[in-house]
Amino acid sequence: MKTPLIDRRDFLRAAGVGFVAAMAPSAWAKTLAADAVFATAFVKRDGSYGAAILSEAGKVLHAIDLPARGHDVTFDPVSRRSVVFARQPGTFAVVFDHTGRDEPLTIASVSGRHFFGHGVFSTDGALLYATENDFDNAAGVVGVYDARAKFKRISEFPTYGMGSHELLLLDDGRTIAVANGGIETHPDYGRAELNIATMKPSYVLVDRLTGDLVEKHELPPALHQLSIRHMDADRSGTVWFGCQYRGPGTDRPLLVGRAARGKDLQLLDMPRDVLSGFRNYIGSVAANPAAGTVAVSSPEGNSLAVIDAASGRIVATSALAEVCGVAPDGASFMATTGTGEIVEAGGATRSEPDYVWDNHMLRIEQAG
Repeated sequence: MKTPLIDRRDFLRAAGVGFVAAMAPSAWAKTLAADAVFATAFVKRDGSYGAAILSEAGKVLHAIDLPARGHDVTFDPVSRRSVVFARQPGTFAVVFDHTGRDEPLTIASVSGRHFFGHGVFSTDGALLYATENDFDNAAGVVGVYDARAKFKRISEFPTYGMGSHELLLLDDGRTIAVANGGIETHPDYGRAELNIATMKPSYVLVDRLTGDLVEKHELPPALHQLSIRHMDADRSGTVWFGCQYRGPGTDRPLLVGRAARGKDLQLLDMPRDVLSGFRNYIGSVAANPAAGTVAVSSPEGNSLAVIDAASGRIVATSALAEVCGVAPDGASFMATTGTGEIVEAGGATRSEPDYVWDNHMLRIEQAG
């Protein structure tokens, strides 16, 4: 995905730091217990990869090495462990605690599957769910892993679509929402997109206990190249989603939408200048339930927008080179960029020249 400044993918391949956290484990533990923290993947300047825990001030508290580029992180509040997933078509996920007391545990994808970069824990922390590609059958699946048995893969169920990407566990603790991007890929062809002419993205709800389809919603045929990719739920339970358009670059389809149970998908109208600024690409979606807002970022358009969840009105925009990672922080959001910047909720920018931050960021409450 190209920005006016640099191709982010090429930049990330060549970027990153040789990083060792300076704090002793006891100091990490004290800091982590007191504050909310943020988890994100990064790339080192020597070309290697990792995942980091950041303080609310954007300071690196802890990091682990990864065998290749990471994508998103999920957290289990029961065991206090996180899992970082490989960027598609990656074949690993790494389980780690935030203090470095325990050695990271690597989960390898099974034969015929690769990870799509996202996952979520059950509310009791017993199971981990991950979107995966059944690439020989061009079908999305959710792999199920037993978190109490060293993350052994115990089952899978379909996503009822292709190119499944982000997934969310909804408030009932049983229903999983999945964004099916609709794009066919196969590891034999790297990240090549094989079915642009026949894409069929969808948003689905699946019962995680039975694997049964609860609801499936597709975009209108005229928008069949609008790939649904990333999601988050606001305080009302409405799921907000962001899209990436694979049609003509001169088109300007709506890119952000919301989904409520039993209702059709609703795409959000936006001012023309804001929509054009996204360059047909939303990279991350993050809700701030406390503030009643939703943030969407575009590394392609170097732009970040904040939406009032109740009205759907744009309340703030920012121009940030290669911005993608975004997470709620107080009444606003923290953001990270592919140029190594961390933008705090108050607007202060912390530069970490040794780091290139990857696509997503997760806020983790450390209370208790």
